[in-house]
Amino acid sequence: MQSYRLERFGSLEGLRLIDEPQPVFGRNQVLIKVHACSLNYRDLAILHGTGTLSPKAGLIPLSDGVGEVIATGEAVSLFNIGDRVAGSFFPYWFSGKRDDAAARGTYGTQADGWLTQYKVVDEETLVAIPDYLSWEQAATLPCAAVTAWNSLQQSRPIQPGECILTQGTGGVALFAVQFAKLMGARVIALTSSDEKAQLLTTLGADHIINYQQNPEWSVKVRELTQGKGVARVVEIGGPGTLKQSLLSTAAGGEIALLGFVASGSQAVDFMTLFKSGATVRPFSVGSREDFIAMNAALTLSQLQPVVGKVFAFEQAVEAWRYFDSRQQTGKVVISIS
Repeated sequence: MQSYRLERFGSLEGLRLIDEPQPVFGRNQVLIKVHACSLNYRDLAILHGTGTLSPKAGLIPLSDGVGEVIATGEAVSLFNIGDRVAGSFFPYWFSGKRDDAAARGTYGTQADGWLTQYKVVDEETLVAIPDYLSWEQAATLPCAAVTAWNSLQQSRPIQPGECILTQGTGGVALFAVQFAKLMGARVIALTSSDEKAQLLTTLGADHIINYQQNPEWSVKVRELTQGKGVARVVEIGGPGTLKQSLLSTAAGGEIALLGFVASGSQAVDFMTLFKSGATVRPFSVGSREDFIAMNAALTLSQLQPVVGKVFAFEQAVEAWRYFDSRQQTGKVVISIS
């Protein structure tokens, strides 16, 4: 079989396609023929050595992958041959709060990921994927979709009529718009172009703010909420957007702190944080239980994930390069035929 391994960090020259033996499965494991993977900002952070991750060199990258069970160990009881499955982002976070034990074995940093033709995993680390989704659509779920779902479900679920704020048109942001509309919420979405604004409107966003034209976009958010601010901010930008998010949040509201894709050095002063009355809560994807709950909502609603561009397995380096250019809208997927 063939796999990609990230042998060194810093540039895509370290990502190499190699031939290697097909993995052998144990009593409680399944062998999966991988059909699709998707890229996340996390994968760029691993490649370039940014953020808080400390990955091992030489691993197969990518946390998000889906495929078909083609063989099972003698003790496997959760899945059968032919089942369509996805890997959980945190393989051993089954439910409840995440602790050190639940955070172990993450794909692409501590263990081999999904950019390969065949993969062996423990059966309890898998989730069945909704039947209506294509392989490419299902590959968008493990990180971006579960993250967006939890940003609106925890620490308390968003209620109908409440207003949320999303940032951009990446995978997490678009899922957040779609899930918020399923929950009956109003959505204010930030974007940088008319083309992206049209997509957000199509997905159900109630108001669009062009942050290029309105760098102090919290003023517009306050206008659109009659001065109250939003109940939840799906905060993806991090350093470049947090201050404006604090100024946009209603007293008692929450900022779901998910990422750091927007560069910036503007410090958040104490009085801005104090006067906002907001809770800033970091989130890190979710558990297997969260994934299953989200899939139930997907099946009921038939929600369509936004796949921006699909690359062939042989074009994986080009897929990373395209993703690194930040041109994409929605998810970038690698299809493995």
